[in-house]
Amino acid sequence: MKIICVGRNYAKHAKELKNEIPSEPVIFIKPDTALLPKKNPFFYPSFSKDVHYEVELVIKINKMGKKIQPQFAHKYYNEVSVGIDFTARDVQKQLKEKGLPWEKAKAFDSSAPVGSFVSLSKFKSIDNISFSLKLNGELKQEGNTSNMLFKVNELISYVSSFVTLKKGDLLFTGTPEGVGPVAINDHLEAFIEDEQLLSFNVK
Repeated sequence: MKIICVGRNYAKHAKELKNEIPSEPVIFIKPDTALLPKKNPFFYPSFSKDVHYEVELVIKINKMGKKIQPQFAHKYYNEVSVGIDFTARDVQKQLKEKGLPWEKAKAFDSSAPVGSFVSLSKFKSIDNISFSLKLNGELKQEGNTSNMLFKVNELISYVSSFVTLKKGDLLFTGTPEGVGPVAINDHLEAFIEDEQLLSFNVK
C-alpha cells in the first residue's frame, strides 16, 4: 500500500505558511513505514527540532483504479478516518530553499498516524464532514471538507491520472489552518465530528 498526501488544500493553511494558493492539487507520497503502529507512541525524530502536526481527513481506497473520472470516484472508497501528517518544518524549509523534494521532512518513519476507520454511510456527504485535533486537551485545529480547494472525488480522479490506486491505499486530503509544533510528552487526539478515532503520546 501507499500513502498519497495532498498539500495546500485549504486556503487559510496555505496563507498561514505564506504559500501560494495552488491552481491544481499538490501531491506527494509517504511509504507504508510512515504509518504509526497501533497503540505505539510517536517518537520525536532526532534529525529535527521543529516537528509540526497537521490533522487531515483520510480516505481508504477499496479497489484498484486508474484514470478515474470524478463522477465515478465515489465508487472507490467507503470508509474515512483522520490522520496526522507530521512534518519536520525545519528540514522542509531547508529543502524548499534548495528547490529539493520534501520527502525527508514528510516521509520519515511513523510520520503518518492514522485512526480507526468508520463507514461513510454515517455521513450525509463526503463534502461536509468536520474533523479536529486536540493537543493536551486543547483544541488546535478544526476543519470541514466543504472548505477544501479540491474535493475528495476530484482528488481521486487527479491522483489516479498519474498513479494507479490500489485497494488499501490511503489518501490524506490536506490540513486546515492551525498547524503547530509538538513536543515530547504531548498527547494528541483526532476526531471526526465528535468521535475520537486517533489518540497517542509523543515520546
